Amino acid sequence: MPWIRKSLIATAIALVSLTTPVLSKTDVNVGLSLNVGPPPPVVEAAPPPPPGYIWAPGYWYWDGHRHVWRKGHFVRERPGWVWEPPHWVERRGRWVFVPGHWAHV
Repeated sequence: MPWIRKSLIATAIALVSLTTPVLSKTDVNVGLSLNVGPPPPVVEAAPPPPPGYIWAPGYWYWDGHRHVWRKGHFVRERPGWVWEPPHWVERRGRWVFVPGHWAHV
């Protein structure tokens, strides 16, 4: 019976590792500071949002070598909150990535 217990533990560990979120390249940009700014934003025609959703515009992210455009998408709306999209800010000659986030109104 000890092998059954070990097998169950191994299975549980495998399931947890498979369901744990993996950081995307955009998550890595948190706290990033560059000496090169992003290109101008890409103009995207946003389709009409489905009920209960808002449009989160696209943005430039740094992939470790260059800026890459990430297309806009719909996010579920949060009443009483406003979506502040990811963007870059110039501070003392350096470009700093500000992740998108919900702000309370």
